[in-house]
Amino acid sequence: MKYPNFLKENDTLGIPAPSSAADSLDEKKKNKYNHAIQEWQRQGYRLILSDHLFQCEKGRSASAKERAEEINNMFQNKDIQGIICASGGDFLIEILPFIDFQQIQKKPKWIAGFSDPTGLLYPITTKYDIATIYGNNFSSLGMNPIHQSQKDFLELLKGKQIEFNSYDLYENEYQEKVTGIEGYHLTEKVYWETLDQKEVKLKGRIIGGCFDIIAELAGTKYDGIDQFNQKYQKDGIIWYFDNCELSMEETIRVLWKMKELGYFQFAKGIIFGRFGVEKTFYDYTVKTCLEDSVLKDLSIPVIYNADISHKSPCIPIINGCIAEIHCKNGKASMKYSLE
Repeated sequence: MKYPNFLKENDTLGIPAPSSAADSLDEKKKNKYNHAIQEWQRQGYRLILSDHLFQCEKGRSASAKERAEEINNMFQNKDIQGIICASGGDFLIEILPFIDFQQIQKKPKWIAGFSDPTGLLYPITTKYDIATIYGNNFSSLGMNPIHQSQKDFLELLKGKQIEFNSYDLYENEYQEKVTGIEGYHLTEKVYWETLDQKEVKLKGRIIGGCFDIIAELAGTKYDGIDQFNQKYQKDGIIWYFDNCELSMEETIRVLWKMKELGYFQFAKGIIFGRFGVEKTFYDYTVKTCLEDSVLKDLSIPVIYNADISHKSPCIPIINGCIAEIHCKNGKASMKYSLE
């Protein structure tokens, strides 16, 4: 696994908009993005911003080719030390045919994002053996004050923190913003669950991201899980999934597809974050959904309601590293080794 250089103070960050961005007519999103610019600069970084940061139509900051070219240029730019995706969205996968993955292989840099950027992070790690970071977008720092999870993300980018603990409270329902820069609406107690209600200790090579996006990539030429699995089978694989919008029934079907594609043949454990929505036609809960899926045939620990979720906060994760995870009595810790 190739690990890019961690960031230093005064390094320059590229901020592409490979998915969505701030609509120029949406004052609250503009406020959030402008505040994010100030916060990242306050953290000591120089910024090269997307030309499309303040334009968005039907969930796209620009055409697929334009969005891809922006990514390509930022990897080619010697003055840029790291890349943070501007935002999530729905249509990042459209840019993949135009991405210069060979250029990315030649000049690896940390690239980080959350949700839709999984469409870029997952192929980079599984196909090209380059570590990436899941956990926050550039716009995530557009709140005041920033949450501990964002502080953890910043420390991870600098390589100063590789061990993280579960948080205390999470945001169960999104609260409409007034100015756009309000922080999380934290109302519910965090409690990591296990299907068998037992303590879980895991160590293995971690990979995952937004469940919805991996479901779309699975089995395509942008899915490198076969070679990833083969290379790291002795380490064992820890999967993590952040389900944004899929229903319980869709979740069961996607897990079946993944098992058929060989995703879980070397799995040591699987972690699901809190489901972003809990849609069901057959009165499933998250627990009964996972129990009624192919996971029951794997005989491995399954954790759910973890801090890897669209119901914030989210622990930042280095895709491709060795992770040690300990979950007991609703609390959890994650520690990374760059092996």
